[in-house]
Order: sequence, then structure tokens, then C-alpha cells
Amino acid sequence: MLPLTNSPPPESTKIKKPKIAPADFIPRKNSFSSLTSLLSHAYLSQPRSWIFVFVLFIQILLLLTLRSVPFHFHGFHRRLPSSPSPAAAVSEPVVIASAVSARSDSAASVVVDDETYSHRCEQGYVYVYDLPSSLNTELIENCEKLNPWSSRCDSLANDGFGQQAAAGVSGIVPADLAPAWFWTDQFVSEIVFHNRMMKHRCRTAEPGNATAFYIPFYAGLAVGRFLWQNFSPKDRDRHCETMLSWVKSQPQFQRSNGWDHFITMGRITWDFRRSTDQDWGSSCIYLPGMRNITRLLIERNPWDYFDVGVPYPTGFHPRSDADVLRWQKFVRERSRPTLFSFAGATRHSFKNDFRGVLLRHCLNESDACRVVDCGGSRCANGTSAILETFLDSDFCLQPRGDSFTRRSIFDCMIAGAIPVVFWRRTAYYQYEWFLPHDPKSYSVFIHRDEVKNGTSIRKVLDGYSRDEVRRMREKVIEYIPKLVYARNSDGLETIKDAFDVAVDGVLRRFEEQRERGYKW
Repeated sequence: MLPLTNSPPPESTKIKKPKIAPADFIPRKNSFSSLTSLLSHAYLSQPRSWIFVFVLFIQILLLLTLRSVPFHFHGFHRRLPSSPSPAAAVSEPVVIASAVSARSDSAASVVVDDETYSHRCEQGYVYVYDLPSSLNTELIENCEKLNPWSSRCDSLANDGFGQQAAAGVSGIVPADLAPAWFWTDQFVSEIVFHNRMMKHRCRTAEPGNATAFYIPFYAGLAVGRFLWQNFSPKDRDRHCETMLSWVKSQPQFQRSNGWDHFITMGRITWDFRRSTDQDWGSSCIYLPGMRNITRLLIERNPWDYFDVGVPYPTGFHPRSDADVLRWQKFVRERSRPTLFSFAGATRHSFKNDFRGVLLRHCLNESDACRVVDCGGSRCANGTSAILETFLDSDFCLQPRGDSFTRRSIFDCMIAGAIPVVFWRRTAYYQYEWFLPHDPKSYSVFIHRDEVKNGTSIRKVLDGYSRDEVRRMREKVIEYIPKLVYARNSDGLETIKDAFDVAVDGVLRRFEEQRERGYKW
């Protein structure tokens, strides 16, 4: 919940042996004795029978040996074993996750049968492309160059989760959960998804077995350094054009024209939708080849079927199911002396800046509202002011950011506070797979024009009974697992986090497309 980046914002299932009932069990000793007796009386009196006995003995020996080998031939599904845990060295300026740099063709594969994994991979298997390293890992290696103002190496450490925040949250979160907190940048989902995809339980080494294809291109990191200063449109498009040229040459892409392909793009969709050379961002989404690729973004275009909104990365990265349950209990029992709060900075360059309206409104209700003014660098990584404020609040005000969404809504909900939104596109039209279908069950909507015309936010929020507040908070807490990205590259034990929900959703979407033949 830890504050945003300093960068300027853009405008295993075990194979069980079958149980045998005692009545069906034939002792090996008795069976062997019967066989010996039969052979001695019927065959051993003839010299040629010794050859038959020898061959039969070898066959029996082979049969008994092979029965102990867990080797099956049901569909020839190949699944990669778990890769080594991604490297994490906080002391090093650059941390390259070994799971990301591992190549699928260099890892040994094991054959598993449908009985073992079909219930876990019912919607199919995923093949991860082995892209040229210049499109992913080399970008991390050159982390000093990703930002025109400062190095991003610290923010990309620890598999993309950033520097540990245990010391910064000490005394605010339970001590046993402090190691699960990091100063995480909001634009690192590409690294997180790549690491997790490399160890996904349904990843296959054989493209012929795959029903989905993942493109591990770090689109957001690639374009980030070219968004400011005097870089040309060609500079902003170069990496994406290289990726598409490579992917379009693959037979799997040529067969489907991209319908069964997906990618994570770690910035908002508008950073990849430049229409003219004079506009902001790259034109990646508009380039030939991108049309049918499903795109996982922290903010989507609600009118583009292929855009899927996924949660912004926040600072909490649970290591286990126990971490999630412990945190849910903590925020449920937290005492919240503040009715509502607002964390953010005004945008003086925006005409009729609504965040400025909320800031003034909150300051005027100082006995009920708590403000974290993020002007300057007061909310930069290294401070826990936002986390502590949301933990102390019943409600948190969530206007749009520089675009319609902002990371703060996830910081707010992970802290167990109830979001108050003023644009439906801030949440309701964005994160369909991750938030409750009924907006009223977990949030409050107040149209921004009502606030501008004098509606008191405090009066609206005071109108909710304690029981209504409790029910909304419980719904928020219920959905926390879907909003966080687990620390372990294997994920959690039984609870599905945001990554799991996203990949399950993509596979479900591809399955529906295959069934319907949905093309245009």
C-alpha cells in the first residue's frame, strides 16, 4: 500500500497407487509356487522347455519392474517441472529472476497422465514463448536506463517486487507479516506474470499441446524510457515492432492469427494507443498483429474486448495461505477511528481538478476525514503514511488519477477500507474478474458533479449504519486474495491470487472462443 513510483505519471498432485481390496489380493509367493509346479510337471521334461522358461522368466521380471515406474501414456501431455526459485539479492543493483531467464528447451520435461492433472488443467495448457532476451530480461539488466531521471534497479529487485519494506511497516502491521511487504512499483506486472508463468502448473514445453500462448514481452518497461523528452515515435514503437515481427513468424500464431495468445502490458492501455505521431505513448496496440491478442493491463479500454483489467501491484505479497488469512483477520478487527480519508496530490495543470475539490472537502471536515497530501515526494517509496491512514479509516475517497484508474483503490481495499468512487470507469468497468459484480456490496458511488454542486461526502457516508459498513467491509476483505500477487513464484497453497484469477480467466475465455468459433 505502499506508495507509488517516483516516476512522473503519464497524462504438485501426488500419483496415488490404486487400493486393492484384501479379497482381490493374490499373494505373490503362492502365485509363484503354483507357476513353478506347473512348469516342472508339464514342460521341464523336454530340453527345449528350458528356453521357454528362460524367456518367460525375463518377461515376468520386466513386468514386475515396470509396474513400479510412474510412466503413463494418456495424451502425451508434457509439463515442465518447477523451475528454481527466482534469484533475490537485495544487495545487488540488478536482480534477474532465474525463472524468467530459464529457457523452456533447456529444462527437462516429465510426462504426466490425464488422471493426474486433467482436473487442474481442464481448460488446457500454456506455452511460454522464448522471446529474444532484448525484449524482456535485458531490459532489467539495463535498469539504470529505464527512467530518464533515476535508476529503476531498486524498484525491479526481488523478482520485480522491489525492496523489502519490513522496517518501514514495523509497528503498523503484525510483526509476522512485515516480511511480506515491499516497496513495489505500480508498473511491474510484466515481470511478476512472467515469473509466475514460468512455473505455472499448466505450462507445457510442447507448443503442439498448448491451448494458449503467453508472450513474455515487457512492453511497459520497453516504452517507459521513451515517453518523455525528445524521443521519436519510432523509438517508442521499436520494441513492440520487434516483438510482433518475431511472434508473427511462429506457426502457432499463423494458425490462429493471435486468438489464443495473451500478453501482460504493465502500464495503462492509453500508453500503447498513440493514434498520431504527435500523441502520447506508443502505437503498440494498433500495430498489425496485436488486434486479436488478449492484453492484461492495469487499466483497460472498456470498449475493447481484448483489453482485460488486472489489479495494480501493491505492497502486500503473501507468502502462504496463512499470510492471507492472518491479514484478513487483522484488517477485520482493526479499530478505525476515522470516517473517511483521502490520499493524493492535486493536479494544478488540470482544469477544475477534482482531486483538489476532495482535498479541500476533507480539510474542511478534519474531525471526520484524514488527509495524506502526496504533493512533491511525500508519498514516495519509503513511507507508510498511506497504509496507516487507510487502516484507520472506514472509507477512502478514490477519484480518478492521471487516468481513470489509480493504484490507490487497491491500497485502500487491501487495508480493509471501503472505496468511495466518483467515476464508474475507476473500478466498475475495469476489473470484472476481480471485484464483486454488485458495486454497492463493497463500495459507495457519488457522482463527481454532485460533490461539485455541494453534496456533503460526510453526510452521505454518515448515512450508512454500522451494520451496513460492516457488511461492505466484509465483502472487501473477502476479495483481498484476488487483489494481491503472491510472493512465491509457485503461488499460494490453495488460495488463488490475482495472477491465478487472471490466467484462469484467459484460459476460460479461450475455451469459450473455441466452442463458439468467435472471430471477426
